[in-house]
Amino acid sequence: MKRHWLRWVVVTLAMGAVALMLGLGPLVERVMTPSTPFDERLTPPPPDYDDPGSWSALPDREDAADAAPDGHPGVDQRSAKVDVFYVHPTSAVGSAWNASTTDATINDGTDRLSTGIQATAFNGCCAIYAPRYRQANGSAFFRPSPDGDRAMAVAYGDVKRAFESFQRRRGADRPFILASHSQGTVMLERLLFEELSGKPAGAGLVAAYLAGGRVTVAGLAERAPDLPPCQRADDLRCVIAWNARSPDFVPTTFELARPDPRTRLCTNPLTWRLDGEGAPASANLGGVFLETNDHAVRPEFADARCVDGVLQVSQVKPRPRDVVSRVLDHLMGSGNYHPVEYQLFFMNLRENANLRATLALAEQSPR
Repeated sequence: MKRHWLRWVVVTLAMGAVALMLGLGPLVERVMTPSTPFDERLTPPPPDYDDPGSWSALPDREDAADAAPDGHPGVDQRSAKVDVFYVHPTSAVGSAWNASTTDATINDGTDRLSTGIQATAFNGCCAIYAPRYRQANGSAFFRPSPDGDRAMAVAYGDVKRAFESFQRRRGADRPFILASHSQGTVMLERLLFEELSGKPAGAGLVAAYLAGGRVTVAGLAERAPDLPPCQRADDLRCVIAWNARSPDFVPTTFELARPDPRTRLCTNPLTWRLDGEGAPASANLGGVFLETNDHAVRPEFADARCVDGVLQVSQVKPRPRDVVSRVLDHLMGSGNYHPVEYQLFFMNLRENANLRATLALAEQSPR
């Protein structure tokens, strides 16, 4: 495993170093964009979700989703009464239209840099299920095309089958949380529209934490009217979303692709409201960066305010990022907090998931 991880680090650092010297956007796009048309015959085999190896995290084993901040251990997931279905962001760096779910290098990156720093926000209350899936190439998002849409359809097909397996594994009568980031949010938003809204499967939804995507207020109203935006910390069967940027952030190529004039949903993870009043850093219970060796809770880490569908972060403490993560930060652009949208508000997320899970269980209890 260490050898695979080292190779991933070397490749990422090499890409990042060259990109920083020659100009970020064009080079990264060129490296990531497939050179041949989408060909279903070349798509990696679909994952078998009856096989534990097709999951980044499962509640009945030790894995990346068990990590926790110092002083805040997770629950025994085997006895937790609420479940989490977490779909990770893009973790594959390469030019294939769809990534393999059996590539050890990709899987190591997924476990350490996705499941291990995002899904862990929910292990204070819940049992975590995190499927691997044949994630689409990043160019499907920053350079839209019919081939990219086909690659995303492959990825979504896996996520849908994984959710069906999730339901069978846990028992469909248990409350559950949806959680995701970036590409994972694109997948879960579609799942929300097609498989949960207006259907029996949606009855057990506690809340959907869909960060770093393009969830819009109008889109929810049109396609999931029974699953509205959450407007308070204790709302249930509702949707939460945010995209964190600095007030002076200048959108990059990645940001401008697939333009949508509709206002994005912005839930402030410090207040759990939709208004633009904002909250100071003193309301932040703590940023946590589990991708580093320092798992400390950092109180008052960042402020937050919703402005025109964007979560503006004006004050933020220095982030304890490792070398690979710093390269990613540079690639995303100054003031783009997309890579750390969970870490900045980690303890507020943890507390809120605990609250909503407790309330959902209380609703189920006989009176």
